Amino acid sequence: MHVSGLCYGLFVDISNTLYCSMGDRHQVVKRWLDDNTNTSTVVAGTGTLGSASNMLNWPHGIFVDTNFDLYVADSGNNRIQLFQLGQLTAITMAGGGSSTTTTILSLPNGIVLDADKYLFIVDAGNHRIIGSGPTSFRCLVGCSGVGSAFNQLNWPNSLSFVSYGNMFVTDWQNNRIQKFILSTSSCGKYEHILIKGLIY
Repeated sequence: MHVSGLCYGLFVDISNTLYCSMGDRHQVVKRWLDDNTNTSTVVAGTGTLGSASNMLNWPHGIFVDTNFDLYVADSGNNRIQLFQLGQLTAITMAGGGSSTTTTILSLPNGIVLDADKYLFIVDAGNHRIIGSGPTSFRCLVGCSGVGSAFNQLNWPNSLSFVSYGNMFVTDWQNNRIQKFILSTSSCGKYEHILIKGLIY
């Protein structure tokens, strides 16, 4: 895919379609990878910075679920936006402008949705990872504020899960990648393990 701007987030969905969040163009575009043409389609954002439900402000992390609904970490607007398939107007799922009480976000830049439709958000400006539950959001990692201790983060950048529920976090300003192991003996809380040597 040739894009005319900075690509902050990438995602490939189950139909082999590549998505790119173009932060400086305030849009998300997609391209089917099995197509020989290099044409991309805008799926979110107007190309102008803004906070209306059809606009984005420096989008970063993106996630597309099995229904082909697009979740966007709309970083500059401190919110998570859901663009349902075929819709250019979003629903705010978390952060500023949400129709329900959710949580206050600061420069979210990563998002993952699990099989149960729970959201996991890299809340970079608050130096933490939060997750949704049956009734509300809760802090999972970095709950004691910014720092370099095992249970702290400093401008986390992205997260990823493996099949057992263990979570990997790029801890940008601490120059490390951290692994948090899901402990089923403690009501689904994460215990920390620092992966030594995985520093970028």
